[in-house]
Amino acid sequence: MYKWKKELSFILAILMVVVLTACGSTSGESNSEQTDTESEGKNKELTIGQVNWAENIAVTNMWKVILEEKGYNVKLNNLNMGSTMKALESGDLDASLEIWLPVQDANYLEKYQDSVNFSEATWYDNAKVGLVVPEYVEEVNSIEDLNEHKELFNSEIVGFGPGAGTMEVTEQLIKDYELDYELLSSSESAMLAEIKEAVKDEEPIVAPLWSPHWVFSKYDLKFLEDPQNTYGGVEKIHHATRQGFEEDYPKVSEWFKNWKMNDQQIGELIEYVEGTEEPLEGAEKWVEENQDLIDEWVK
Repeated sequence: MYKWKKELSFILAILMVVVLTACGSTSGESNSEQTDTESEGKNKELTIGQVNWAENIAVTNMWKVILEEKGYNVKLNNLNMGSTMKALESGDLDASLEIWLPVQDANYLEKYQDSVNFSEATWYDNAKVGLVVPEYVEEVNSIEDLNEHKELFNSEIVGFGPGAGTMEVTEQLIKDYELDYELLSSSESAMLAEIKEAVKDEEPIVAPLWSPHWVFSKYDLKFLEDPQNTYGGVEKIHHATRQGFEEDYPKVSEWFKNWKMNDQQIGELIEYVEGTEEPLEGAEKWVEENQDLIDEWVK
């Protein structure tokens, strides 16, 4: 009897060791994953380029909120598109979250494809670019109509930031259609202010615009037909990173690739960001209300 009890005690002791070892292993794996994430971001600053476009401000602030909640230190660097690409090439910038392909930013892809990582993953798959006029400008429905009605627009296309891919494509469009127009450069906010004033007074105006953009929910604007397809058809929005980024930040790199948004989601995010004094406040509110979606990206 004593021998049997002794053997049983020995077996129980072995089982306890096995169970404790297994628990320790599971805990160790979990702690290891957490340590990997913390060590990846600890004391390291991610610098993301921000271009002064409504949707770009929205998504860069959104990712700043998401990444800082994960323990990263994120800096947003305000640059135009040309400077953004140079900074990615030099390594001064870690990521740019808005690359339009196959048409709008094709020139940057061609120039920097050997020195910048252009992700094949897309976060928005139904983008559109073109010249727009207010709906009440009934005489003009195609780019081919513009020369015939150039006096309506003072032979001017009201543009935004120089160096943007869409501005360069618009310059090409003027040549393709032999338009007797000048493309005016300013900023997105200045262009939108001119659209606002024109619509208020029901005056004609023509400008290059893109969707997704909050402006279409505020004003009745229409894209002009583009028979020569200079602007291209459906555009997809990608992200780009400096060389070595994926090795330095494998988790963030994977999260960027998982990122997907539809019209409703990006529209609401832009609305939240535009509706607050500080973009970060609007982004924080949107992130809080859309945690299930974000969990799909950062799983």
